[in-house]
Amino acid sequence: MDLRTLKDTPPWDWPRDAASMFLKILRDSDVDECDRLLAAELAGDPTVINDQLADTLLSIARSRDETEELRGKAVIALGPVLEHADTAGFEDTEDILISEETFRRIQESLRKLFLDADIPKDVRRNILEASVRAPQDWHQHAVSTAHSGDDESWRLTAVFCMRFIRGFDEQILAALQSKNPDIHYQAVCAAGNWSVDAAWPHIAALVASDSTDKALLIAAIDAAASIRPQEAEEILGDLIDSEDEDIAEAAFEALAMAEGPSEDEDYDENEDDEFPG
Repeated sequence: MDLRTLKDTPPWDWPRDAASMFLKILRDSDVDECDRLLAAELAGDPTVINDQLADTLLSIARSRDETEELRGKAVIALGPVLEHADTAGFEDTEDILISEETFRRIQESLRKLFLDADIPKDVRRNILEASVRAPQDWHQHAVSTAHSGDDESWRLTAVFCMRFIRGFDEQILAALQSKNPDIHYQAVCAAGNWSVDAAWPHIAALVASDSTDKALLIAAIDAAASIRPQEAEEILGDLIDSEDEDIAEAAFEALAMAEGPSEDEDYDENEDDEFPG
């Protein structure tokens, strides 16, 4: 398969040598830029990411010889594996995508890169957006600073980061009133992620409105189930019958989350805890 075919193919159907293919393309500066950009995007998928790919993506992000676009794409590709490593840890060997050593090296390298004022602005934004997926102490100040300035692109980055960093409920509520649709969308996601109760009237209104953009509606559906599960059941029921399959599926999944695990599921979970393996 070539890169274009892989992009349109589910990752679980990629050939076994996909990781090697991405690695070869990323390491060859003579390869067409478009192919390297696509390889960087695909290389971050959990089905292929490994220490070698992660180190290569990090090397590209650090290189002043690479284009800003490729450096930014490489950084963003590291986000999912950082989140996975931070969440899953390193005890279950079958669930490890990159080593703990690589994980720590990426974290420290991204921190240093972000603090380097000579790094292009958009690359620094990408660094912050990727690195917050495995939160560290320095992120609180970085996100606060990004949000407090007059640059709307930095403000967008900050609100995105608020999905992963605690302590920004007031800023999230303010961002819900933003006229910038991208900031508004990220604020809805952040409000849902932290179950910001004061955001409920705004979220409920988005769900009820026929004019809400589809992507925003789906984000609001997810947020509603997180913020007020019982009330969400009342306003999401009709959306299960939506003619739009994506909206219907989002409503169904949100309602399932709002209802919580069944008694049988609780029993099974406890049983697994009691009898591991």
